[in-house]
Amino acid sequence: MSFQRKALFWLPLCLLIVLFGCESNHPDSAPAGVARGEYDRDEGSPDSSDESIAPQRPIVLGFSQLGTESDWRNANSLSVKEAAKEAGIELLFENAEQSQEKQFEAIRGFIDKKVDVIAVAPVVQSGWDDILKEAQLAGIPVIIVDRAVDILDASQYVTLIGSDFYEEGRKAGKYLLDKMADSPGPVGIVELKGTAGSTPSIDRGRGFHDTIGEQSKFRVLKSEYVDFTHERGREVMRSLLQELGEEIQVLYSHNDDMALGAIEAIEEYGLRPGKDMIIISVDGTRKALEKMVEGKINCVVECNPLLGPNLMQAVNELMEGRTLPKRIVTPETVFTEVTAEREVHNRKY
Repeated sequence: MSFQRKALFWLPLCLLIVLFGCESNHPDSAPAGVARGEYDRDEGSPDSSDESIAPQRPIVLGFSQLGTESDWRNANSLSVKEAAKEAGIELLFENAEQSQEKQFEAIRGFIDKKVDVIAVAPVVQSGWDDILKEAQLAGIPVIIVDRAVDILDASQYVTLIGSDFYEEGRKAGKYLLDKMADSPGPVGIVELKGTAGSTPSIDRGRGFHDTIGEQSKFRVLKSEYVDFTHERGREVMRSLLQELGEEIQVLYSHNDDMALGAIEAIEEYGLRPGKDMIIISVDGTRKALEKMVEGKINCVVECNPLLGPNLMQAVNELMEGRTLPKRIVTPETVFTEVTAEREVHNRKY
């Protein structure tokens, strides 16, 4: 074959090779049988319509409740449970039934389960340093709810959400000063305290005593620990009446359940609560306000148990990396005979 004919034979073939070689080296090219764009999706392109987005894991909150000693506490527990459900937070709820040791066990269980946040409503104020240190070393933030803790290192918890118990005591004392302003005295008082060593018992007592101590005519005849329960309130009040009788002109109770039990004992004794004896209580439960409407309680200082929404907001903000104030105080009021009738039907607990 002549050179010219050979050149004419190979030239088209060379052109085809060059064309295919250029196409295969183009940066936007795809393998044969794969449409442009599909290749990128197979490699994990974020534009892939087939890419599935993994659902976000819910926040897990471990909550150690101290017990079921009162209507207030039960309302507090329900508020936490309902608020967690509404916020989409997974709640691990443990009830310690008034045992600090059970609270320690619950917290260690939360640490083992690697929860995101731990919340504690402490039975008593002292003894928390070691267990809170364990949570801190595990990298789990702790929120204190309702009652305070007395610890050396305040960095072991993020914030305390709850009432100002000292101010509640002062409000109770201020009411008594106004109520007995025209009495020459002496005015005999008995005090039913809650759980020994608990924050409300300590601070409600201090606030009350600091306030009435301004006038010497007020005499506290007896102060007894009654564990915040209705039954013990009735039993202890019976004993106090047998001992002191009509020397008692005022009952100051650190919660409604104890006051309601004491009212039963006062009526059994033959006295009229709210008239023969001034009754001052703390909480603001529906049952207590109903007794106010009946004229059997004179004053109730509110202590709001509905802390669930506050707690869930704090948990969410904490998980978003926000800084929380060290103390979050809930707004509260004082109920008297005048306001009880208007408010009683609005109570959720």
